[in-house]
Amino acid sequence: MLCDTFLDPGRVFGYNPQMKTQIIEIDDDTAMALKQRAAERGLSVPELVAELVTLEARPADADVDDIVELDRRWKAFEAQGSVAANDDVVRWLQTWGTPGFRSWRNR
Repeated sequence: MLCDTFLDPGRVFGYNPQMKTQIIEIDDDTAMALKQRAAERGLSVPELVAELVTLEARPADADVDDIVELDRRWKAFEAQGSVAANDDVVRWLQTWGTPGFRSWRNR
């Protein structure tokens, strides 16, 4: 883990009170939300923040089924052959609300 040196080895997401700390200014709404979420989970705010940072530092796990589905959709998109150039779309959008407007199919 990225934060192994700062986390209490006895917990998956622990806050080591012996480490050097810093004060970070945040707005009242964010502070209240952090306090509420920490209380809901039985944690202190520093423990919650340490957990959030640790979760953010890990690479996202990719679900094989999701990747297969995304690949299937991408292949279906490529096979349809109706991809338009960005410049064509921009020119068409600029005609909206003008007498020159035509539907996409009749442009």
